[in-house]
Amino acid sequence: MRPRLASAPTPYLRLLAATQLAFNMGFYAVLPYLATHLGSGLGMAGWLVGLVLGLRTFSQQGLFVVGGALTDRYGPRPVVLVGCALRIAGFGWLAFAGSTATVIAAVLLIGFAAALFSPAVESEAAREAVRHERDTGAPRAHVLALFSAAGQAGAFLGPLLGSLLLLLGGGFRAACLAGALVFVGVLAGHARLMPRADRVPERAAPEADRVPERALDAATRTDQPARSSWRAVFTNRAFLLLCLAYSSYLVAYNQLYLSLPVEVERATGSQAALGWLFALSSLLVVAAQLPLTRWSARRIAPRTALVAGLAVVAAGFAAVPLTPGGPGGLLPGAALVVLLTLGQMLLVPAARGLVPDLVEDRQLGLATGALSSVSGLAVLGGSAATGALLEAPAPVRWAVLAVVPLAGAGLAFTLPAGRGGKEAGPRAVAG
Repeated sequence: MRPRLASAPTPYLRLLAATQLAFNMGFYAVLPYLATHLGSGLGMAGWLVGLVLGLRTFSQQGLFVVGGALTDRYGPRPVVLVGCALRIAGFGWLAFAGSTATVIAAVLLIGFAAALFSPAVESEAAREAVRHERDTGAPRAHVLALFSAAGQAGAFLGPLLGSLLLLLGGGFRAACLAGALVFVGVLAGHARLMPRADRVPERAAPEADRVPERALDAATRTDQPARSSWRAVFTNRAFLLLCLAYSSYLVAYNQLYLSLPVEVERATGSQAALGWLFALSSLLVVAAQLPLTRWSARRIAPRTALVAGLAVVAAGFAAVPLTPGGPGGLLPGAALVVLLTLGQMLLVPAARGLVPDLVEDRQLGLATGALSSVSGLAVLGGSAATGALLEAPAPVRWAVLAVVPLAGAGLAFTLPAGRGGKEAGPRAVAG
């Protein structure tokens, strides 16, 4: 009989999904407009704008390992609350920052806040998904996909909120303060509703009852020294190749905040339409992520999905100079958003699904954080270079950007195929 998952999520799953929606709503009310604010508003050079955006990504993705370690040590509740407080402070600071140094400091604070609360919430969602699978038989991948859909709903509403504030004349400062206000609500809600106790009951269960479930828990405790786990993960050639391939995607995805705003302003004379393009991306994910993930998990191996997704992302960059400017001149930007989003929907679940096939179960939590951290380092190095491309002729810029995910696809092709198709089940797409 088919498991009944979506009709009866647990109250805690509903809280976590609402958390993800609110996080993204506050975040995307600000981020799409940051590059234009730095360039046009503060007069920063293109390479410096790219560097600032890269620092934000690094302070978030690059420090996921730190947030995950703190969550394991202190539990998710204090880490989420501190992260929300830092995000409020960061948005408030960015609203009034007027120099390069203060902008960089505020952006680093905003990124580090996410490095705290995102791993905490994502690890709790994974634990609840495993528990729900064990209790009901519903595949954990479907729970995680619902969690992702809630986040995309927030990513849909956030840019619209930012665009509305810009249209009303509030400017970038109003968008920052609105984002801070959203996180004030998140902080208050979690201070009241998030459980204080550790929510992993297996830790308190008798040892004989714990053994089967612990292999599935992201917070698995082992007797292996931490140093050995780090050495095993960071000397794993296949895993490092996966990190590099995934990094090429993140460098490409960062162009939504760097190159896309420039393209939209060039085509229309303003950035007012940027929020609608981000909304288009979010709607695509909400509508297509679940069926596309279900299809790819059953029909193709994770490596194939990863290679195909990176190729589609590359096609998005190549399409910009080839797509004729249609209504409002937005067709090239829309083509980029659609193809990059489709590629993302293919490759992200595949990359995450490959991690358990490349490392041992007792190293899975560290490897999951390392995938984001290594990618964050790559984005930090690549953002200044891609920012410098803003001064290059458009065909050259888009051609170079297309090469980045193509190189990642070449690296991904050397990886093991992974557990795909019908044999893989939900494990191939669990995030």
